Amino acid sequence: MTDKTDMTDKTDMTDIILLKQGEIVLKGLNRREFEDKLVSNVKRRLKPFGEFNIYCMQSTVYIEPQGDCDMDAALEAAKMVFGATSAARAVACEKDKDAIVEATAAYLKPQLETARSFKVESKRADKRFPMGSIELSQYVGGTIQDRFPHLMPDMHMPQLLINIEIRENAAYVHGPAEPGAGGLPIDTGGHMVALLSGGIDSPVAVYMMARRGVRIIPIHFFSHPYTSQMAKQKVLTLAKILSGYCGRLTVEIVPFTEIQEEVSRHCPQEYSTIITRRFMMLIAEKIAAYNACTAIVTGDNLGQVASQTAQALAVVEECVELPVFRPLIGFDKKEIVDRARIIGTYETSILPYEDCCTVFTPRRPRTKPRLADVVKAEASLDVKALVDGAISGIERV
Repeated sequence: MTDKTDMTDKTDMTDIILLKQGEIVLKGLNRREFEDKLVSNVKRRLKPFGEFNIYCMQSTVYIEPQGDCDMDAALEAAKMVFGATSAARAVACEKDKDAIVEATAAYLKPQLETARSFKVESKRADKRFPMGSIELSQYVGGTIQDRFPHLMPDMHMPQLLINIEIRENAAYVHGPAEPGAGGLPIDTGGHMVALLSGGIDSPVAVYMMARRGVRIIPIHFFSHPYTSQMAKQKVLTLAKILSGYCGRLTVEIVPFTEIQEEVSRHCPQEYSTIITRRFMMLIAEKIAAYNACTAIVTGDNLGQVASQTAQALAVVEECVELPVFRPLIGFDKKEIVDRARIIGTYETSILPYEDCCTVFTPRRPRTKPRLADVVKAEASLDVKALVDGAISGIERV
Protein backbone atom coordinates (compact mmCIF):
# COMPACT_ATOMS: atom_id res chain seq x y z
CA MET A 1 0.00 0.00 0.00
CA THR A 2 1.10 3.56 -0.66
CA ASP A 3 0.97 6.15 2.07
CA LYS A 4 -1.47 8.95 1.34
CA THR A 5 1.27 11.55 1.60
CA ASP A 6 3.07 9.92 -1.35
CA MET A 7 0.09 10.08 -3.70
CA THR A 8 -0.10 12.36 -6.68
CA ASP A 9 -3.26 14.28 -7.56
CA LYS A 10 -5.62 11.63 -8.94
CA THR A 11 -7.84 14.14 -10.68
CA ASP A 12 -5.07 14.78 -13.19
CA MET A 13 -5.20 11.21 -14.47
CA THR A 14 -7.35 10.58 -17.54
CA ASP A 15 -7.44 6.80 -17.82
CA ILE A 16 -6.70 4.30 -15.06
CA ILE A 17 -7.50 0.69 -14.11
CA LEU A 18 -9.44 -0.25 -11.00
CA LEU A 19 -9.03 -3.75 -9.56
CA LYS A 20 -11.56 -4.83 -6.93
CA GLN A 21 -10.41 -7.16 -4.20
CA GLY A 22 -12.20 -10.44 -3.59
CA GLU A 23 -12.09 -12.43 -0.37
CA ILE A 24 -9.11 -10.40 0.85
CA VAL A 25 -11.69 -8.02 2.34
CA LEU A 26 -12.72 -10.81 4.72
CA LYS A 27 -9.25 -11.08 6.25
CA GLY A 28 -8.64 -9.78 9.74
CA LEU A 29 -5.44 -8.41 11.22
CA ASN A 30 -3.33 -9.86 8.39
CA ARG A 31 -5.34 -8.19 5.62
CA ARG A 32 -2.56 -5.67 4.98
CA GLU A 33 -0.18 -8.54 4.21
CA PHE A 34 -2.56 -9.87 1.52
CA GLU A 35 -3.07 -6.40 0.03
CA ASP A 36 0.65 -5.72 -0.12
CA LYS A 37 1.23 -9.03 -1.87
CA LEU A 38 -1.53 -8.30 -4.38
CA VAL A 39 -0.03 -4.90 -5.19
CA SER A 40 3.43 -6.44 -5.51
CA ASN A 41 2.12 -9.11 -7.90
CA VAL A 42 0.29 -6.55 -10.02
CA LYS A 43 3.40 -4.39 -10.27
CA ARG A 44 5.51 -7.31 -11.43
CA ARG A 45 2.91 -8.52 -13.93
CA LEU A 46 2.39 -5.06 -15.49
CA LYS A 47 6.07 -4.12 -15.74
CA PRO A 48 6.34 -5.04 -19.47
CA PHE A 49 3.56 -2.61 -20.40
CA GLY A 50 4.92 0.66 -19.07
CA GLU A 51 5.44 2.57 -15.84
CA PHE A 52 2.48 2.63 -13.46
CA ASN A 53 1.72 4.08 -10.05
CA ILE A 54 0.02 1.16 -8.28
CA TYR A 55 -1.42 1.36 -4.77
CA CYS A 56 -4.32 0.06 -2.68
CA MET A 57 -7.07 2.00 -0.92
CA GLN A 58 -10.59 1.11 0.22
CA SER A 59 -10.47 -2.50 -1.05
CA THR A 60 -9.42 -1.36 -4.52
CA VAL A 61 -6.10 -1.47 -6.35
CA TYR A 62 -5.49 1.65 -8.44
CA ILE A 63 -3.31 1.34 -11.54
CA GLU A 64 -2.33 4.75 -12.91
CA PRO A 65 -0.19 5.06 -16.05
CA GLN A 66 2.85 7.31 -15.84
CA GLY A 67 3.42 8.41 -19.40
CA ASP A 68 2.94 6.20 -22.45
CA CYS A 69 1.62 2.76 -21.42
CA ASP A 70 -0.14 -0.11 -23.18
CA MET A 71 -3.41 0.08 -21.26
CA ASP A 72 -5.13 -2.68 -23.23
CA ALA A 73 -2.37 -5.17 -22.46
CA ALA A 74 -2.17 -3.97 -18.86
CA LEU A 75 -5.89 -4.58 -18.37
CA GLU A 76 -5.67 -8.11 -19.79
CA ALA A 77 -2.70 -8.91 -17.55
CA ALA A 78 -4.34 -7.41 -14.48
CA LYS A 79 -7.44 -9.58 -15.01
CA MET A 80 -5.24 -12.67 -14.63
CA VAL A 81 -3.70 -11.70 -11.29
CA PHE A 82 -5.12 -13.80 -8.48
CA GLY A 83 -6.70 -11.78 -5.69
CA ALA A 84 -8.89 -9.43 -7.73
CA THR A 85 -12.48 -10.26 -8.70
CA SER A 86 -13.01 -7.57 -11.33
CA ALA A 87 -11.15 -5.01 -13.41
CA ALA A 88 -12.29 -1.87 -15.19
CA ARG A 89 -10.75 1.02 -17.06
CA ALA A 90 -12.01 4.24 -15.56
CA VAL A 91 -11.60 8.00 -15.64
CA ALA A 92 -11.04 10.10 -12.52
CA CYS A 93 -12.69 13.47 -12.03
CA GLU A 94 -13.54 16.04 -9.38
CA LYS A 95 -16.07 14.98 -6.73
CA ASP A 96 -18.76 17.28 -8.09
CA LYS A 97 -22.05 16.18 -9.66
CA ASP A 98 -21.59 18.24 -12.82
CA ALA A 99 -17.95 17.21 -13.21
CA ILE A 100 -19.12 13.62 -12.99
CA VAL A 101 -21.71 14.20 -15.73
CA GLU A 102 -19.06 15.76 -17.98
CA ALA A 103 -16.63 12.90 -17.35
CA THR A 104 -19.36 10.33 -18.08
CA ALA A 105 -20.43 12.02 -21.31
CA ALA A 106 -16.85 12.32 -22.57
CA TYR A 107 -15.34 9.04 -21.38
CA LEU A 108 -18.24 6.79 -22.34
CA LYS A 109 -19.33 8.71 -25.44
CA PRO A 110 -18.92 5.81 -27.94
CA GLN A 111 -20.96 3.47 -25.75
CA LEU A 112 -23.57 6.15 -25.03
CA GLU A 113 -24.02 6.79 -28.75
CA THR A 114 -24.52 3.13 -29.69
CA ALA A 115 -26.47 1.75 -26.72
CA ARG A 116 -30.26 1.86 -26.66
CA SER A 117 -30.76 1.53 -22.92
CA PHE A 118 -28.72 2.38 -19.84
CA LYS A 119 -28.57 2.40 -16.07
CA VAL A 120 -26.44 4.39 -13.63
CA GLU A 121 -25.16 2.75 -10.46
CA SER A 122 -23.37 4.85 -7.85
CA LYS A 123 -21.32 3.85 -4.82
CA ARG A 124 -20.45 6.46 -2.23
CA ALA A 125 -17.40 5.21 -0.34
CA ASP A 126 -16.70 8.80 0.76
CA LYS A 127 -19.66 9.59 2.98
CA ARG A 128 -18.73 13.28 2.99
CA PHE A 129 -20.08 13.59 -0.55
CA PRO A 130 -23.32 15.61 -0.20
CA MET A 131 -25.54 13.43 -2.42
CA GLY A 132 -26.69 9.89 -1.64
CA SER A 133 -25.99 7.07 -4.10
CA ILE A 134 -29.55 6.93 -5.46
CA GLU A 135 -29.79 10.70 -5.72
CA LEU A 136 -26.50 10.90 -7.64
CA SER A 137 -27.54 8.09 -10.00
CA GLN A 138 -30.82 9.85 -10.74
CA TYR A 139 -29.08 13.18 -11.38
CA VAL A 140 -26.43 11.74 -13.69
CA GLY A 141 -28.95 9.47 -15.44
CA GLY A 142 -31.39 12.30 -16.10
CA THR A 143 -28.71 14.65 -17.41
CA ILE A 144 -27.17 11.97 -19.62
CA GLN A 145 -30.59 11.14 -21.09
CA ASP A 146 -31.10 14.80 -21.92
CA ARG A 147 -27.83 14.77 -23.85
CA PHE A 148 -28.45 11.41 -25.50
CA PRO A 149 -32.24 11.37 -26.08
CA HIS A 150 -32.24 7.99 -27.83
CA LEU A 151 -31.22 6.30 -24.58
CA MET A 152 -33.95 4.71 -22.49
CA PRO A 153 -33.54 3.96 -18.79
CA ASP A 154 -33.64 0.23 -18.01
CA MET A 155 -33.11 -0.83 -14.41
CA HIS A 156 -33.16 -4.58 -15.14
CA MET A 157 -31.31 -5.40 -18.38
CA PRO A 158 -29.57 -2.25 -19.64
CA GLN A 159 -27.28 -2.43 -22.65
CA LEU A 160 -24.91 -0.02 -20.90
CA LEU A 161 -24.21 0.04 -17.19
CA ILE A 162 -22.57 3.28 -16.04
CA ASN A 163 -20.66 2.94 -12.78
CA ILE A 164 -19.85 5.94 -10.58
CA GLU A 165 -17.65 5.54 -7.52
CA ILE A 166 -17.13 8.36 -5.03
CA ARG A 167 -13.87 7.59 -3.27
CA GLU A 168 -11.47 9.43 -1.02
CA ASN A 169 -9.28 11.06 -3.66
CA ALA A 170 -11.65 11.48 -6.58
CA ALA A 171 -14.80 10.34 -8.32
CA TYR A 172 -14.39 7.54 -10.87
CA VAL A 173 -16.53 6.73 -13.89
CA HIS A 174 -16.42 3.49 -15.85
CA GLY A 175 -18.52 1.09 -17.87
CA PRO A 176 -19.16 -2.56 -16.94
CA ALA A 177 -16.30 -4.20 -15.09
CA GLU A 178 -14.72 -7.37 -16.49
CA PRO A 179 -14.28 -10.52 -14.37
CA GLY A 180 -10.94 -10.94 -12.64
CA ALA A 181 -9.17 -14.16 -11.70
CA GLY A 182 -10.44 -14.18 -8.10
CA GLY A 183 -8.80 -16.28 -5.43
CA LEU A 184 -5.91 -15.11 -3.26
CA PRO A 185 -2.60 -13.44 -4.24
CA ILE A 186 0.26 -15.76 -5.16
CA ASP A 187 2.70 -16.32 -2.26
CA THR A 188 0.06 -16.02 0.47
CA GLY A 189 -0.64 -19.78 0.53
CA GLY A 190 2.89 -21.16 0.77
CA HIS A 191 4.88 -23.18 -1.76
CA MET A 192 3.98 -26.59 -3.23
CA VAL A 193 5.31 -28.87 -5.94
CA ALA A 194 2.88 -30.04 -8.64
CA LEU A 195 3.10 -32.95 -11.08
CA LEU A 196 2.65 -31.43 -14.55
CA SER A 197 2.09 -33.82 -17.44
CA GLY A 198 1.06 -32.87 -20.95
CA GLY A 199 -2.56 -33.83 -20.36
CA ILE A 200 -5.71 -31.84 -19.66
CA ASP A 201 -6.00 -32.37 -15.92
CA SER A 202 -2.70 -31.41 -14.33
CA PRO A 203 -2.51 -27.85 -15.74
CA VAL A 204 -6.00 -27.22 -14.34
CA ALA A 205 -4.89 -28.60 -10.96
CA VAL A 206 -1.89 -26.23 -10.99
CA TYR A 207 -4.18 -23.30 -11.81
CA MET A 208 -6.64 -24.15 -9.05
CA MET A 209 -4.01 -24.43 -6.31
CA ALA A 210 -2.25 -21.28 -7.50
CA ARG A 211 -5.62 -19.53 -7.29
CA ARG A 212 -5.54 -20.21 -3.55
CA GLY A 213 -2.34 -18.19 -3.26
CA VAL A 214 0.10 -21.09 -3.64
CA ARG A 215 3.46 -20.62 -5.34
CA ILE A 216 3.81 -23.69 -7.58
CA ILE A 217 6.97 -25.54 -8.62
CA PRO A 218 5.94 -27.81 -11.54
CA ILE A 219 7.61 -31.20 -11.96
CA HIS A 220 7.58 -32.99 -15.31
CA PHE A 221 8.75 -36.59 -15.77
CA PHE A 222 10.46 -37.02 -19.14
CA SER A 223 11.18 -40.47 -20.62
CA HIS A 224 13.39 -39.93 -23.65
CA PRO A 225 13.39 -41.59 -26.19
CA TYR A 226 9.95 -42.99 -25.41
CA THR A 227 8.70 -39.42 -25.14
CA SER A 228 9.82 -36.86 -27.71
CA GLN A 229 11.26 -33.38 -27.49
CA MET A 230 7.92 -32.15 -28.86
CA ALA A 231 6.20 -33.67 -25.85
CA LYS A 232 8.63 -31.85 -23.58
CA GLN A 233 8.06 -28.58 -25.41
CA LYS A 234 4.31 -29.07 -25.06
CA VAL A 235 4.69 -29.12 -21.27
CA LEU A 236 6.86 -26.00 -21.32
CA THR A 237 4.20 -24.27 -23.43
CA LEU A 238 1.58 -25.24 -20.84
CA ALA A 239 3.81 -23.81 -18.11
CA LYS A 240 4.17 -20.57 -20.05
CA ILE A 241 0.39 -20.27 -20.35
CA LEU A 242 0.00 -20.95 -16.63
CA SER A 243 2.64 -18.34 -15.79
CA GLY A 244 0.15 -15.70 -16.93
CA TYR A 245 -1.78 -16.59 -13.79
CA CYS A 246 0.90 -18.05 -11.52
CA GLY A 247 3.74 -15.66 -12.20
CA ARG A 248 7.23 -16.91 -12.96
CA LEU A 249 7.52 -20.72 -13.00
CA THR A 250 10.60 -22.93 -12.95
CA VAL A 251 9.81 -26.37 -14.33
CA GLU A 252 11.79 -29.27 -12.85
CA ILE A 253 12.24 -31.80 -15.70
CA VAL A 254 13.07 -35.20 -14.24
CA PRO A 255 14.75 -37.90 -16.40
CA PHE A 256 12.48 -40.89 -15.87
CA THR A 257 13.52 -43.41 -18.50
CA GLU A 258 15.70 -45.62 -16.30
CA ILE A 259 13.04 -45.89 -13.60
CA GLN A 260 10.33 -46.89 -16.06
CA GLU A 261 12.59 -49.43 -17.72
CA GLU A 262 13.58 -50.95 -14.38
CA VAL A 263 9.96 -51.18 -13.23
CA SER A 264 8.96 -52.79 -16.54
CA ARG A 265 11.87 -55.24 -16.34
CA HIS A 266 11.59 -56.38 -12.72
CA CYS A 267 8.04 -55.78 -11.47
CA PRO A 268 4.74 -57.56 -12.20
CA GLN A 269 3.01 -55.78 -15.07
CA GLU A 270 -0.27 -55.24 -13.23
CA TYR A 271 1.54 -53.13 -10.60
CA SER A 272 3.82 -51.16 -12.94
CA THR A 273 1.70 -48.01 -13.09
CA ILE A 274 1.24 -47.91 -9.31
CA ILE A 275 4.94 -48.43 -8.65
CA THR A 276 5.88 -45.84 -11.27
CA ARG A 277 3.60 -43.30 -9.61
CA ARG A 278 5.11 -44.08 -6.21
CA PHE A 279 8.50 -43.17 -7.69
CA MET A 280 7.02 -39.89 -8.86
CA MET A 281 5.84 -39.17 -5.33
CA LEU A 282 9.23 -39.99 -3.81
CA ILE A 283 11.01 -37.70 -6.27
CA ALA A 284 8.43 -34.95 -5.81
CA GLU A 285 8.90 -35.12 -2.04
CA LYS A 286 12.65 -34.68 -2.38
CA ILE A 287 12.20 -31.69 -4.70
CA ALA A 288 9.65 -30.29 -2.26
CA ALA A 289 12.07 -30.59 0.65
CA TYR A 290 14.80 -28.80 -1.31
CA ASN A 291 12.39 -25.92 -2.05
CA ALA A 292 10.73 -25.76 1.39
CA CYS A 293 7.38 -26.83 -0.06
CA THR A 294 4.61 -28.09 2.20
CA ALA A 295 2.60 -30.37 -0.11
CA ILE A 296 2.41 -32.24 -3.41
CA VAL A 297 -0.29 -31.35 -5.96
CA THR A 298 -1.58 -33.79 -8.58
CA GLY A 299 -4.30 -33.76 -11.22
CA ASP A 300 -5.84 -37.03 -10.01
CA ASN A 301 -9.57 -37.43 -10.54
CA LEU A 302 -11.34 -40.20 -8.67
CA GLY A 303 -12.18 -43.17 -10.89
CA GLN A 304 -11.04 -41.58 -14.15
CA VAL A 305 -8.38 -44.24 -14.89
CA ALA A 306 -7.25 -47.49 -13.26
CA SER A 307 -4.54 -45.80 -11.17
CA GLN A 308 -7.05 -43.30 -9.75
CA THR A 309 -9.31 -45.60 -7.77
CA ALA A 310 -9.51 -44.84 -4.05
CA GLN A 311 -7.40 -47.94 -3.27
CA ALA A 312 -4.75 -47.10 -5.87
CA LEU A 313 -4.45 -43.47 -4.75
CA ALA A 314 -4.00 -44.58 -1.15
CA VAL A 315 -1.21 -46.99 -2.11
CA VAL A 316 0.52 -44.37 -4.27
CA GLU A 317 0.70 -41.73 -1.56
CA GLU A 318 1.63 -44.14 1.24
CA CYS A 319 5.32 -43.79 0.36
CA VAL A 320 5.52 -40.06 1.22
CA GLU A 321 4.98 -38.05 4.38
CA LEU A 322 3.92 -34.77 2.74
CA PRO A 323 0.18 -34.23 2.22
CA VAL A 324 -1.02 -34.79 -1.34
CA PHE A 325 -3.58 -32.25 -2.62
CA ARG A 326 -5.90 -33.27 -5.46
CA PRO A 327 -8.06 -30.24 -6.36
CA LEU A 328 -9.83 -32.12 -9.20
CA ILE A 329 -10.70 -35.23 -7.19
CA GLY A 330 -14.49 -34.79 -7.40
CA PHE A 331 -14.79 -33.19 -10.85
CA ASP A 332 -16.20 -34.93 -13.88
CA LYS A 333 -14.25 -34.75 -17.12
CA LYS A 334 -16.48 -32.10 -18.69
CA GLU A 335 -15.91 -29.77 -15.76
CA ILE A 336 -12.15 -30.16 -16.11
CA VAL A 337 -12.26 -29.62 -19.88
CA ASP A 338 -14.44 -26.52 -19.45
CA ARG A 339 -11.97 -25.03 -16.97
CA ALA A 340 -9.04 -25.89 -19.26
CA ARG A 341 -10.74 -24.00 -22.09
CA ILE A 342 -11.33 -20.98 -19.86
CA ILE A 343 -7.71 -20.73 -18.71
CA GLY A 344 -6.34 -21.38 -22.20
CA THR A 345 -4.53 -24.71 -21.71
CA TYR A 346 -6.95 -27.05 -23.49
CA GLU A 347 -5.76 -26.63 -27.09
CA THR A 348 -2.16 -27.28 -26.07
CA SER A 349 -3.08 -30.22 -23.83
CA ILE A 350 -4.79 -32.10 -26.67
CA LEU A 351 -1.81 -31.90 -29.02
CA PRO A 352 -1.00 -35.55 -29.94
CA TYR A 353 2.35 -35.89 -28.18
CA GLU A 354 2.93 -38.75 -25.75
CA ASP A 355 3.91 -38.37 -22.11
CA CYS A 356 5.56 -40.80 -19.71
CA CYS A 357 2.22 -41.96 -18.31
CA THR A 358 1.30 -43.47 -21.68
CA VAL A 359 4.41 -45.62 -22.09
CA PHE A 360 4.80 -49.09 -20.53
CA THR A 361 1.05 -49.10 -19.80
CA PRO A 362 -0.06 -52.54 -18.57
CA ARG A 363 -2.87 -54.31 -20.38
CA ARG A 364 -4.67 -55.23 -17.17
CA PRO A 365 -3.66 -52.86 -14.37
CA ARG A 366 -4.67 -53.74 -10.83
CA THR A 367 -7.45 -51.32 -9.83
CA LYS A 368 -7.64 -52.41 -6.18
CA PRO A 369 -4.02 -53.03 -5.25
CA ARG A 370 -3.00 -54.20 -1.78
CA LEU A 371 -0.15 -52.21 -0.25
CA ALA A 372 1.68 -55.34 0.89
CA ASP A 373 1.68 -56.75 -2.65
CA VAL A 374 2.98 -53.50 -4.13
CA VAL A 375 5.74 -53.17 -1.53
CA LYS A 376 6.76 -56.79 -2.18
CA ALA A 377 6.90 -56.16 -5.95
CA GLU A 378 8.89 -52.98 -5.35
CA ALA A 379 11.47 -54.83 -3.25
CA SER A 380 13.26 -56.08 -6.37
CA LEU A 381 14.33 -52.50 -7.16
CA ASP A 382 17.05 -50.29 -5.66
CA VAL A 383 14.57 -47.51 -4.97
CA LYS A 384 17.01 -45.10 -3.33
CA ALA A 385 19.59 -45.38 -6.12
CA LEU A 386 16.96 -44.87 -8.82
CA VAL A 387 15.46 -41.85 -7.06
CA ASP A 388 18.88 -40.29 -6.43
CA GLY A 389 19.88 -40.86 -10.06
CA ALA A 390 16.76 -39.12 -11.32
CA ILE A 391 17.24 -36.21 -8.93
CA SER A 392 20.86 -35.71 -10.05
CA GLY A 393 19.77 -35.43 -13.68
CA ILE A 394 17.08 -32.78 -13.23
CA GLU A 395 16.95 -30.01 -15.82
CA ARG A 396 15.43 -26.71 -14.66
CA VAL A 397 13.67 -24.49 -17.18
